[in-house]
Amino acid sequence: MSTASLRRGPFYTVASVELGNSTTKCVIVSTNLKTGQMYEIYKEVRLTRGVRPPREQEKVFGATLVGIPLTRESVTELVRDTLLSAVRKAHLNLERDIHFVVRSTGVTAGFATPAEVGEMVKALAEGCLAAGVPPRKMTASMSPDNLPPGIRDFTWLKKVYFDGAVAGSLPPSSTAIVANEMEGELVTAGIKGAARSAGVDFRNPVMTLDFGTTLAGRITDDSLPYSKTIGSFAGLAGAIPDALVRGAGLVDPVTGIVLDVPPQKTHHLSSNEYSWVDEIEQVLRIRRVPAGARRFGTVPVDTGAAQESDVVLIGADAGVNGDGLKSLEKIGAAIQAEGGVPLLMSVIDAVQAHIVERLVACAEEDGLLSPHTSLGLTGRAITTGRKPRLLKNELRSVDGSLWTESRNLVVVEDGLAMGAGVAARCMNSLGTPKNPLGGRKGDSCIMALRMKHQRRVPDHGDT
Repeated sequence: MSTASLRRGPFYTVASVELGNSTTKCVIVSTNLKTGQMYEIYKEVRLTRGVRPPREQEKVFGATLVGIPLTRESVTELVRDTLLSAVRKAHLNLERDIHFVVRSTGVTAGFATPAEVGEMVKALAEGCLAAGVPPRKMTASMSPDNLPPGIRDFTWLKKVYFDGAVAGSLPPSSTAIVANEMEGELVTAGIKGAARSAGVDFRNPVMTLDFGTTLAGRITDDSLPYSKTIGSFAGLAGAIPDALVRGAGLVDPVTGIVLDVPPQKTHHLSSNEYSWVDEIEQVLRIRRVPAGARRFGTVPVDTGAAQESDVVLIGADAGVNGDGLKSLEKIGAAIQAEGGVPLLMSVIDAVQAHIVERLVACAEEDGLLSPHTSLGLTGRAITTGRKPRLLKNELRSVDGSLWTESRNLVVVEDGLAMGAGVAARCMNSLGTPKNPLGGRKGDSCIMALRMKHQRRVPDHGDT
């Protein structure tokens, strides 16, 4: 899509700035406000390990999963530079063409509590401000007058206000359940938006998983007007295959990730080769997070807050809080010695697909999935190689039935960035009733229900 088309048409353009354990991205997404169709305009990806080292007198407030230290100043500069570079390369003007900026982070393992992620959030905001983004482009509008003239005709702010629900789903009553809760919200919204653009009705109830370096995601019910979050995910995801390729000697032994390995043609494993998957499975813990746990898969969690919010917290780990990653490195070396890179990458595909199946099984065993629940996946560690095909052909429910025989399975690139585009529209009441994202699968738009609900709620902050 050309810059001229964006400026002439009814398009709402959002920049998503994501600082992750492995990559830092700025993805620019635009939505046709008449149809709800979403378009990815440009994506800039940098390796987070390239962030500059701390300078004297700078305070290190956290680190990535592999120990890259972060300061408020270094994060601010990385975010600023990534955002400005993406806008420039997309041939856009930050003030004229970018209507909203959403920032998020998956770097949570280096923090002691979910609350400490606030320091990172501040650094992300400062990076956007340093790039020249005004505060009004990062906060919800209270009136149509606060929106650009060409956008005002599409807002529903005179009928409904933003009450915290994104794509028809409410967050848990406590946002301290898991440190990367915002990631779960954004990927859920993003998968809904991307699926709708592809002609798939991916509305509540849903289960979503983001396989970045760490795991994020949600399970929602089918309540109206807004679904409730009844499940949340935390722990390790891409860090598991990253450990395997580091042990195989294919990448840097400390900071290397699967993305450093050139794309390989993978194959279906023989029964003998599948024994490597079984061996890796012995190291992994996929389960409901036990009560009282402070971390799971290195990610800070609050099981008390989860219980109070009626949210089941499910996690993925290697050993206990990642202490099994070294064991995975040894297994990676052994696989590489036996069959080289093609075998290793084929094993990784099978392992990651089976992790999804185990997470689904945990959710089913806890009664969180209904016969109508759709499954959506995003993230670098699940969208590549043969993983989507394996899941389409082999993912089964606990009763043995093939998932895709009766339920939706959606795999989305850049689900979090798509979610930023959706969240920005929700914050400014820019929904498309003819192609709704909220409500139940197969139902009509929930606008009338929202209006009725908000008339009953005296305080705009009370949802």
